[in-house]
Amino acid sequence: MNAESMLLLRLSETDNVAVARADLAPGHAVMPDSLPITLRDAVPAGHKVAIAAIDAGAAVFKYGQVIGVASRPIAPGEHVHVHNVDMVASAAGHDAGSAFAPVEPMHPAATFLGFVRADGRVGTRNYLGVISSVNCSATVCRHIARAIEERALRDFPNVDGVVAITHGSGCGMSGSGEGIELLRRTLRGYADHPNFAGVLLVGLGCEVNQLAPLVETLNAREPGLFASLTIQEEGGTREAIDAGVEALRAMLPIANRASRTEASASHLTVGLQCGGSDGYSGITANPALGAAVDLLVRHGGTAILSETPEIYGAEHLLTVRAASPAVAGKLMDRLRWWEDYTRLHGGDMNNNPSPGNKAGGITTILEKSLGAVAKAGSTGLMEVVEYAEPVTAHGLVFMDTPGYDPVSATGQVAGGANLICFTTGRGSTYGCKPAPSLKLATNSALFRRMSMDMDFDCGGILDGELSIAEAGRRFFELMLATASGRRSRSEEHGMGDNEFLPWQIGAVM
Repeated sequence: MNAESMLLLRLSETDNVAVARADLAPGHAVMPDSLPITLRDAVPAGHKVAIAAIDAGAAVFKYGQVIGVASRPIAPGEHVHVHNVDMVASAAGHDAGSAFAPVEPMHPAATFLGFVRADGRVGTRNYLGVISSVNCSATVCRHIARAIEERALRDFPNVDGVVAITHGSGCGMSGSGEGIELLRRTLRGYADHPNFAGVLLVGLGCEVNQLAPLVETLNAREPGLFASLTIQEEGGTREAIDAGVEALRAMLPIANRASRTEASASHLTVGLQCGGSDGYSGITANPALGAAVDLLVRHGGTAILSETPEIYGAEHLLTVRAASPAVAGKLMDRLRWWEDYTRLHGGDMNNNPSPGNKAGGITTILEKSLGAVAKAGSTGLMEVVEYAEPVTAHGLVFMDTPGYDPVSATGQVAGGANLICFTTGRGSTYGCKPAPSLKLATNSALFRRMSMDMDFDCGGILDGELSIAEAGRRFFELMLATASGRRSRSEEHGMGDNEFLPWQIGAVM
């Protein structure tokens, strides 16, 4: 293969566009599939080039799938992007479950070193959590966590830290309905999370989201590893901070008794995220993560795919793998809900690609979704769950969440994810306590530029130096090592204390 033929990457024989591997100048002669084309425009790396004439109104194909229609005639060698491509409604067929196949399990299953809890679940970290019921108690929670980390934590080496879980809601909302149920379900998922050895709940006292109903729904913890208080009952902020510090001081020696024990990979639940995506995301990092997910599922583990607006137009790739028509139906129900939801607020599903996505080469939500679904690998879709709902099925599960990464990952962690895997092409610095967050760079230039934030370089796939299967195998090994205590880049930098962001639905009153 000569250098000119390597400048463009054609992903499917049916594609009428190819992806630039580097910044290309107008007048440059390139030879995708040995067919000489002279570039008519400057084409940034990751962006698309027409490799055949495309009539106005004709479909634009990438990944062998329709990503839009030409808004005007496009000649070979032209830059193909938002200036000459329009969104089109997905016309993909939905043959629910026709490609479902049971997974052949691996024996023996892979293992990692985790913290086995009394209920049999396994944590990848051993934190104490300080959780606010309402924004009014957020500052007190942070002061409690800071006081313990500064004064007492050094004497308890098996405790990874104290995490303040704070948010901007909990009052000024209805005491019933979807909004408060989402918040309570999310807080309940964090309070019960296996990465928390113990938790302290802190309220103000007069908020809509009262502590008592939340406490009543929590799973039992080992004696001494749960406490709650309200600022008003304690007599004020200083008194509440003092009481909270004493409660955590009592938990520390109990939490410190936990130690890492070998556990099956079936106890690993991984939240799949992509953010700051670019034109390479669906070519390198997302397929590599998908290959790792396939290995995880074969070893008995669970992966949670989310971001419902970002599978729009690619949902047929999931429904065809659904374990049952009912599972496929649940996914389609959620997509219809999102169509109505965006319409109600004066938007549409194609509003999703961000300015950064477009700068990186993504033109429509169909293109973005086709690349995003690659994170899910190739195994069957076993279940579809609501936002922050506990995930109990093994294998690939879909959770309905917004596309906004912090909101989506918050729902996944509330559902039980004890590890987050996050692909990025533009560069993300996302951390996620109490679950470690691993970031996969779609290209080596990003990996080098943000080397202190990236955990894995997928650029070798683009360069032909690394197969997707090998990248998946290596990343699966990194997942197990991180679950066993190896610190992620975000953990090394102390990131992840501010990313808790529950999905807010409903009126603020």
